[in-house]
Amino acid sequence: MDFFWTYLWPVIVIVAQSVLLLVILLVAIAYILLADRKIWAAVQIRRGPNVVGPWGLFQSFADLLKFVLKEPVIPSGANKGVFLLAPLVTCVLALAAWAVMPVNAGWVIANINVGVLYIFAISSLMVYGVIMAGWASNSKYAFMAAVRSAAQMVSYEVSIGFVIITVLLCAGSLNLSAIVEAQNGRYGMLSWYWLPLFPMFVVFFISALAETNRPPFDLVEAESELVAGFMVEYGSTPYMMFMLGEYVAIGTMCAMSTILFLGGWLPPVPYPPFTWVPGVIWFTLKALFMFFLFAMAKAIVPRYRYDQLMRLGWKVFLPLSLAMVVIVAAVIQYGGAAMGAMK
Repeated sequence: MDFFWTYLWPVIVIVAQSVLLLVILLVAIAYILLADRKIWAAVQIRRGPNVVGPWGLFQSFADLLKFVLKEPVIPSGANKGVFLLAPLVTCVLALAAWAVMPVNAGWVIANINVGVLYIFAISSLMVYGVIMAGWASNSKYAFMAAVRSAAQMVSYEVSIGFVIITVLLCAGSLNLSAIVEAQNGRYGMLSWYWLPLFPMFVVFFISALAETNRPPFDLVEAESELVAGFMVEYGSTPYMMFMLGEYVAIGTMCAMSTILFLGGWLPPVPYPPFTWVPGVIWFTLKALFMFFLFAMAKAIVPRYRYDQLMRLGWKVFLPLSLAMVVIVAAVIQYGGAAMGAMK
């Protein structure tokens, strides 16, 4: 019996938590996808999806059904194993990142001390799915797009890394829950890190757009040049898994910006009635606000050229974030009393 409570029970609990989180996450992704299309339509003064279900609410589920029921076509020259493994890798890695996301105080599947490093490692590994897809398709277009995508993701990960370092210097911990608690001050939303680290918040947001291949950095899927990018040979379920992975990665980036800069589950004003609202609702609202910014960027910003994209990453964001790391470290070292007074 001790064996059950010591070893089996924790496993059962973790599996149950994971399944619950995945179900909620995947339903949320379906509606985030719909929101993305609706916001895009609203900017262009169109209606957007409005046929399937009331106000088009079931559109994403109809798309899912369509993809699942289609026949997967594998090109004759493709490396079949790698070709089918690539979308799985992308999808599984994107979902795995959520294991360390605290959506409320104590609401986290794996409360590890190096949560930030874990997220960083997972997002680095997501490049592999793209490269595998491009290479296994045995198509010039797909391979070109995969090379572009890999270069783009690696370039912007560097600046994201330095941005996260500035937050870690302020919070003094790699644990995501501890980073949120460090932003818990008596000034509410003015104690969060978006204010003192505002330039880094902007850099993080733009780098997150580039990292997740969203417009204005969707050079991988530049319709005018590379057809559908590295997904050009994919259809039906594998294609759907790429799209799912992409949107889960966007959700991860929204959640990361919420945790690092917008105080996670903390209320914007630390007094009733705001403190009566459950933390998970504040977290969701902030993440949705970040997604709204993602969607607006898609709707209103023109696409970058590839050389501009690389220049922005290496010649603008990298020096800027490096300089900010030094400045933040200096301020904390020599002006630590001022930071303490803000709490």
